[in-house]
Amino acid sequence: MVRQLTRLRFAMMTLLQETERRGILTVAHRDYVKALNLHAFFKLNDHEIGEDLVQNTFLKTWKYLVKGGKIEMMKAFLYHILNHLIVDEYRKQKTASLDVLLDKGFEPETDDAGRIYNVIDGRAAIVLIKRIPIKYQGALNMRYVQELSLREMSVITGQTENAMAVQVHRGLEKLRLLAAHGASF
Repeated sequence: MVRQLTRLRFAMMTLLQETERRGILTVAHRDYVKALNLHAFFKLNDHEIGEDLVQNTFLKTWKYLVKGGKIEMMKAFLYHILNHLIVDEYRKQKTASLDVLLDKGFEPETDDAGRIYNVIDGRAAIVLIKRIPIKYQGALNMRYVQELSLREMSVITGQTENAMAVQVHRGLEKLRLLAAHGASF
């Protein structure tokens, strides 16, 4: 009998607590749902996903309250949870099925010939670069082999960006002349 009274008292306390917590969450939903939806839309640019994340925010908040968690600042708590859900959404791998990609016009390339020709042309260009004056070799190597910007090149060489651009341009002209005259590799 004593056990039953204890259980009944515990159940009543839980029922009272649940009613209180439900009221807290209802007020929070009424006060913050629009602002949370706007925040989620601003971050994701998708109303549907944003609304889903806001609903998940309230579900997580409810689970926290049911476990006995105390929330001092509801607005901050809700935004904290929503921001974590948004980050999780960003981190999700976006997978697209091959059928969807094919419907959109994507055709997977099965021929590696184009890539092979690009590699061969790149190697031929490097060989040709060695046949132009040293001043232009350095500029072309930095620009196209090391893929440096004009600013980075000017810092390395101590010359102005404009001077580096001129050297790259003149070096390319020399390469075009060599390629046009059929220079052997």
